[in-house]
Parts: sequence; structure tokens; C-alpha cells
Amino acid sequence: MYVSERMTESGVGLTAKQAEVVGLVARGQTNKEIAARLRVSQRAVSAQLSRLMRKFDVPNRAGLIAAVMSAAGVGLPTGMAVPARTLGAQLQLVPADLAAVYENAPFMGDSDAVLAELAHFVSASQAEEAEFDRVLATVLFTDVVGSTQRAETLGDRAWRELVERHHATVRALLGRYRGTEVKTAGDGFFATFDGPARAVRCAQAIVKAVRSLGIEIRAGVHTGEVETIDGEIGGLAVHIGARVGTLAGASEVLASSTVKDLTAGSGLLFEDAGEHELKGVSESWHLYRVTSPIA
Repeated sequence: MYVSERMTESGVGLTAKQAEVVGLVARGQTNKEIAARLRVSQRAVSAQLSRLMRKFDVPNRAGLIAAVMSAAGVGLPTGMAVPARTLGAQLQLVPADLAAVYENAPFMGDSDAVLAELAHFVSASQAEEAEFDRVLATVLFTDVVGSTQRAETLGDRAWRELVERHHATVRALLGRYRGTEVKTAGDGFFATFDGPARAVRCAQAIVKAVRSLGIEIRAGVHTGEVETIDGEIGGLAVHIGARVGTLAGASEVLASSTVKDLTAGSGLLFEDAGEHELKGVSESWHLYRVTSPIA
């Protein structure tokens, strides 16, 4: 496509890299595809496009293509005006032979090629929608230490009653620290928070509260992006949080280095717990033991 060359030669005011990004957008590539092509992060691509849309005062990618092509003296394809002025709209540019098919009768001529373009558009939109579902959250995992032995000592009925009291205690503290219960498994809890400091303090409060029940828990805290998978929260951050929890000792709260960094200035105190290999996670993680006094 010769458009990107005209962009840098016609006084449009774009650098070669910016022209390349706009050219890839014009080919219908997603931010993820552009990032892979240019070997940069998706965030960098998004930031670049946002700056360009502000520069040309347009609401979307189609408007950016239209503005740049117009400034470069390139004729706009029929039908570009509407998506260029419509917030959230996208425009798919196609080779001249396919353009004729679109212009006259969408399902005459090379319909396979037309449908292929439509399928690409839909799949790209779905991929971007999936990215929108990812949010930053702090995950907390807790479970009772020595639960099997305790259950054997108490017997089924007494153990069940103890677990119910444990659950009630944990849920009350999740409410106090604005945590969201995601799942329970036996005597373990998985919860999320919108702030790491509250998650750590909640974990500490649980450690203290369940001692009156004659039990101890271990807890792991991590902050990262999570996503919704079949209605359930998942993703690498969840796996890391769970693995951190399994490494904690009795009445201990372990946190990832991410949590320690994000809670700087919160008054929380940490002690280096060393570098650890986490099962199922390719990279090792530096963990920290929470040493702040429990209120």
C-alpha cells in the first residue's frame, strides 16, 4: 500500500514510524497485531494512536485514516465518511478488486474473499473485547494449616461446625476490608480487592481472628491483571497468588514483590522471604513476609 509513503512525503507531519502505524491500521490490523509487527508493547501502540487522533481531532481509527489520507492527497474510498465521523466505528480497506465487490453487490463475485474479510473483522473485534475484560486486581488466598489432621482429631461433625465458624469469620472480615469473595474450596478462600494494602490488612486480620477458633491459616497476596473466563475470574495473576499462598507458613502472610512495591508509603512492613520458583509459572518471583504488627 503506497499510502504510508505518501504520508511522509506530503507534508502531513508524520514520522516514518507514525506513518507505518497508520498504514497498519488502514490494513485492519488490531493493536495486538501492530505491536507484534513493530515489536513494541500494545500500550505503546494505543498511546501512539491516541496522540494521533488528538492531533487530527478525530474520534476513532477510521477518522484517523480518513484525515491522514486526505492530508496526503489520497482520495478517500466511497463509504469512508460515515465511519470516519462515527464514534466506535471501524473501516476495513480492501484491495481494488474486492472494493468493487463491496461497492456493487456484497455477495456477488469473489464472495469467499469478502466473507474472509468480514470474519477477520469480527474475530479482531472479539479479541479486542477480550482484552477489555482484563482488570487490575489484588488476589488473596487463604487456607487452614493442618486441616486434615484437625478434621481427623475432631471428627466430621465438629470439624464441619468449626469450618462454618471459620467461614463466617472470614466473610465478615472480607466485608470490613471491602474484599469480594470469589470462591471457597473446603477450608480455603479466594477473594479479590481493588487495593493491595486492604488485601494485606484483611489477611492479617483473618490470621488474628481465627486464632480464637483454635486454628491457624496461611495467606498469599498478589496484584496483577485478571480476566473473566466462562464467568469465573482467572489468569496468570490468580495462579501466582495461589502459589504464593501455598508457600506461606502458619499464621503467615506472604506477598509478591508487586504487592510490596505498590504498598510503598502505606505503613506496611515486609521482610525478605527470598526468590522462589512457583509451580506452573515460568519465571521465579521474589516474595516478602508481612511483618507489620496486627492491629
